Amino acid sequence: MKPRLEPITAGAPHDIARSVMLQGWHDLTALHWRYEPAEVQALLPEGFVVDTFDGSAWVGLIPFRMRRIRLPGLPPFGPLSSFPETNIRTYIVDPTGRRGVFFFSLDISRLLPTVVARLGYRLPYCWSVMSIDGDGHGSGATRRYSSRRRWPRGTATSQVEIQVGHQLTGSDITELDHFLTARWALGTTFGRRLMWAKVSHPPWPIHTATVLECDESLLAAAGLGPPRGEPVVRWSPGVEVRIGIPRSIRRSSCR
Repeated sequence: MKPRLEPITAGAPHDIARSVMLQGWHDLTALHWRYEPAEVQALLPEGFVVDTFDGSAWVGLIPFRMRRIRLPGLPPFGPLSSFPETNIRTYIVDPTGRRGVFFFSLDISRLLPTVVARLGYRLPYCWSVMSIDGDGHGSGATRRYSSRRRWPRGTATSQVEIQVGHQLTGSDITELDHFLTARWALGTTFGRRLMWAKVSHPPWPIHTATVLECDESLLAAAGLGPPRGEPVVRWSPGVEVRIGIPRSIRRSSCR
């Protein structure tokens, strides 16, 4: 029997009693493109199903500032705890009907966290030279995000510049905005096992944004073809995030 699909909720539908990581996701820009579901599905591990909206899969290029990574009850790890990140992600449903995020790549500018995250979470972190520049805050501000991959997946780059627009509130926040931002888990694999980690944070404060420049090869490096049409672009000042312990999805759930 097909599992019931988890509804999309503006706030996290669960508490994380035992988080394994605390971190801030700030000064974040999200560019999302439509893709044919079959193309994205072909890149997912068996057991995860691409989530769709308006008949399309959606793939995001997400540059932002990671801040104050820390373990519960401990201070941040100094300079190692804050750095730029750019990830390529899509949206999935696990075998029990839960919705989450799947990462094709996560580029950061710190080598040690890259290695630790690849080993601990089995996420495809990459070591890159990165920077974030800009002026102003809120509407009218500009941000420029640069990334050049060093290890382990060869050359892949991204240059994104945007101008921040007005904040969206109430009914201005679309169903697509909720579909892309109200994600309360991440899926990955550990060997042949599917893994699932809960995520909790306040609802994203969302601004419109305009692309001034977008020159990237991260999508192609992830195995994706050229995207369809212009991206949907949003900017957010950010949120503080709690991440739960990764749990194995029981094999009986995958039948």
